[in-house]
Amino acid sequence: MIERYTLPEMGRIWSEENKFRKWLDVEIAACEAWAESGKIPADAVENIRKKAAFSVKRINEIEQKVDHDVIAFLTNIGENVGDDARYIHMGLTSSDVLDTATALLLKESADLILKELKELATVLRERAAEHKHTIMIGRTHGIHAEPTTFGLKLLLWHAEMMRNIHRVRHAQEAISVGKISGPVGTYSNVPPDVEEKTCRRLGIKPAPVSTQVIQRDRHAEFMSSLAITAATIEKIAVEIRHLQRTEVLEAEEFFAPEQKGSSAMPHKRNPILSERLAGLARIIRANALTALENIALWHERDISHSSVERVIFPDSCILIHYMLVKTKNLVKKLLVYPEQMKENINRTRGLIFSQRVLLALTDKGVPRENAYQIVQRNAMEAWKGGGDFRELLRKDDEIKKHLSSSEIDECFDLSYYLRHVDKIFERFGI
Repeated sequence: MIERYTLPEMGRIWSEENKFRKWLDVEIAACEAWAESGKIPADAVENIRKKAAFSVKRINEIEQKVDHDVIAFLTNIGENVGDDARYIHMGLTSSDVLDTATALLLKESADLILKELKELATVLRERAAEHKHTIMIGRTHGIHAEPTTFGLKLLLWHAEMMRNIHRVRHAQEAISVGKISGPVGTYSNVPPDVEEKTCRRLGIKPAPVSTQVIQRDRHAEFMSSLAITAATIEKIAVEIRHLQRTEVLEAEEFFAPEQKGSSAMPHKRNPILSERLAGLARIIRANALTALENIALWHERDISHSSVERVIFPDSCILIHYMLVKTKNLVKKLLVYPEQMKENINRTRGLIFSQRVLLALTDKGVPRENAYQIVQRNAMEAWKGGGDFRELLRKDDEIKKHLSSSEIDECFDLSYYLRHVDKIFERFGI
């Protein structure tokens, strides 16, 4: 399912071919930095640039024997470069290459994720403007509360997605660091200026201090930003799932002419995409927890994080990218039913206006506790099917002492609840 829909670019980033390409980029950048410092002959670097090549198949063959992926990679590179291969990986430890290359992969992935985030935020903004004044009932605890608009719901999602953009940008900056500082981060066999020059060539910054690895709080921040983004997507998906329920049916996932909803029941139109997105969010949240657990390593480094990251980094980047693409299409094609929204507003026979009546009574000098009891008494009668709320209020002797029939009618004006909607939208330039 995921493979069929994932855009090729994100899959390419996390391919074995691109992983080793990034490793080679780091190794060549380090050789160039050494050459700039006069430690490697310029012609040797030129030869390395020209001949350095690898084969994923060959690397895997070598790894079967040596049981070390970086050594297998370097051996294969050496087979192609020849004598000048002695300059490759000079003074470096494996994590210098692995962690710096991982930074490049995550940074590249973040670019694609941010692109989709921005496009989704735009779609949400456009649909919010479209339904700015589409009146619907607001719900708290799943129960009818007071009127709102569908546009405000969409605007809320847009605002949250903009915060996700900010979070992912910050997290991208946090993980865009490399380290070329040796076995325990002391630059024992490679000076800091080589690290600086290497990272500059790669378009990232050197970590100000490290051990054998870049510290995993950076990666945990990145994964947490993806998890929060996934949670926002789930928030949207859960809302759509509720709105599509037969008893509600205020909005609905697009249903293609030849689409089938059930193998047994031809009438079914299920919110399958929203349900899928809600499920996938759980994976990314779980991966973020694992990233948090990777922060604590033994002393200057162990490799308990390494095996985990080979799974959670590609999986989470591919999944969130997929989720953003699908959510964008979900919102863009979402079917909205304003007439059903109006019908649902009237389902409670006017109960949603209870606070207006309460406030009208207190404005007349009725103590709040007394006013609440009077309004609730009538509301509960209407709730139990005893009649229309407004008509019950008109017949209530205590209410008639304080409110005229026209004053009661004023409490049932929908526009009162929505008079500040434009002001909220103005905050977003809409």
